[in-house]
Amino acid sequence: MIPIPTSHRIDPASGELTGATGHYSKKLSDLAGLYADETAFFQAVKQDVDAIVYRVSDVRPDASHGDLIFGTTFMEPGRIGDEFFLTRGHIHGTANRPETYYGESGEGVMLLESPEGETRVLEVVPRQLVYVPPFWIHRSVNTGATPLVMSFCYPSDSGQDYSIIERSGGMASRIVADGTGWKEVPNTSYRPRDAAEIARVYETGDQDQ
Repeated sequence: MIPIPTSHRIDPASGELTGATGHYSKKLSDLAGLYADETAFFQAVKQDVDAIVYRVSDVRPDASHGDLIFGTTFMEPGRIGDEFFLTRGHIHGTANRPETYYGESGEGVMLLESPEGETRVLEVVPRQLVYVPPFWIHRSVNTGATPLVMSFCYPSDSGQDYSIIERSGGMASRIVADGTGWKEVPNTSYRPRDAAEIARVYETGDQDQ
């Protein structure tokens, strides 16, 4: 039996997705180790241990090859020291899977990094779509003063690998405040991947060939 077509409405202000079948949120306390200023991080957690940084709603019709997962991300504005609120970031578990992000409201950036450590920063604003190609690690950052709402879509058999960022001491760059805007700066804790780990990333894209 083939799947039944569905239709879904996105509220660009709240990120509410009608017909969503999955929901999760990340508190600031869940994001320990991601920010450079650890003192500021723990002070912020102490002030509000239940503070939500972002929440996700999605629809997962089928986990098998050939279907899509789609949904919305709602990110609160804020900073830890000079560093803007961000998502954990990931590469897809099957790394040759792409993803798209579409700006619904607010403003932010998509921080991307290749396995070799090359970085790109692409703006996310309303009615602008960001394409994340296969094999790129990616992380969303809210650089604005209002919530950042995005819709996303990716192959349902992609999976997520969050540990690749942790093993390297974070992503190669950080996004920090620069006057009324933002700038990309090096992450001084970053540890480049060796040739073996880089090769493993590309090998995950060959498993379904």
